[in-house]
Amino acid sequence: MKILITGGAGFLGDRLARTLLQTGTLRGQAITQLMLADLVAPRDAALLADPRVRHHAGDLLANIPTLMAERWDAVFHLASAVSGECEANFDLGLHANLDTTRHLLDACRAQTLAGHPPPVFFFSSSVAVFGSDAAVPLPAVVRDDTLPTPQSSYGIHKFVCEQLVADYTRKGFIDGRAARLMTVSVRPGRPNGAASGFLSGLFREPLAGLPSVCPVDLDTRVALSSPANTVAGIVAVAEASREAFGGRTALNLPALTVSVREMLSAFETLAGPEVMRLVTHVPDAAIAGIVAAWPARFESVRAPRLGLAADASFTTVLQQYVQDHPDAVRHPEARARLGLPAPA
Repeated sequence: MKILITGGAGFLGDRLARTLLQTGTLRGQAITQLMLADLVAPRDAALLADPRVRHHAGDLLANIPTLMAERWDAVFHLASAVSGECEANFDLGLHANLDTTRHLLDACRAQTLAGHPPPVFFFSSSVAVFGSDAAVPLPAVVRDDTLPTPQSSYGIHKFVCEQLVADYTRKGFIDGRAARLMTVSVRPGRPNGAASGFLSGLFREPLAGLPSVCPVDLDTRVALSSPANTVAGIVAVAEASREAFGGRTALNLPALTVSVREMLSAFETLAGPEVMRLVTHVPDAAIAGIVAAWPARFESVRAPRLGLAADASFTTVLQQYVQDHPDAVRHPEARARLGLPAPA
């Protein structure tokens, strides 16, 4: 099994790669090669030391001919310009999201038309495909049959690509399946340009001893998923048979619904009041407007059929971040309360 992961140097791509390598198989076949493609090279030395791993850095659209000169049994297309970037730079969004996905799909189609089996093609969509349109208001609870009416360029891109994946699957060019990812929290590493980035920065930065800003009303409710739960969903969707996946329409991954106020309360209980004092509330109308347009409550019958469930609580999400990234917790009070040894 030869696998290509676009966005392979990102935190989800890195985690997906490590999960697949640890399992060793996908769809019952041994993984013999894993290509990580991204703008930059992966920084995980242990990952790169695995003899099955290769990487390719540079603009994905420009590098598709080189990457697709090889035949891949499975493609995980995670690479994307994020929400805030797409609003700030319209051309970037078109290039990174629409144009790149279309060319990647066409490269897969060319391989299939040359006589190779259609590759499994996973597309990471987003709940940003949902929004409240004047003619089609967003319901209080989003279900599997809720009509997507995106209200951002990023959401539009994701919905268009979902339909392309469905049509290329209908034509037999790929074995495609798309899953709509919830906002992932807590993301490790540095801030990115996503409007939802504060939902990680609110906790990641104070744990590191740095200030953070909440740009939305504290009673704003959001739909979240931990990195581990998100990757588990991606793998389950890729592993599923066409019958188990259920049609060609994108699947909503499970969501933990929680308010920002509840998240901060769980954080203060876990990390302590001194750490909490690093969080300030400075409203940002642009970010608040984007986030308010996203749905917060989901009800799905498809995801549980694949054995998927939401995270139990935001406390468990925070605990997972601490367990996965203990070195990123540098605030002395937080380390003491969490039972981490003092830095050497």
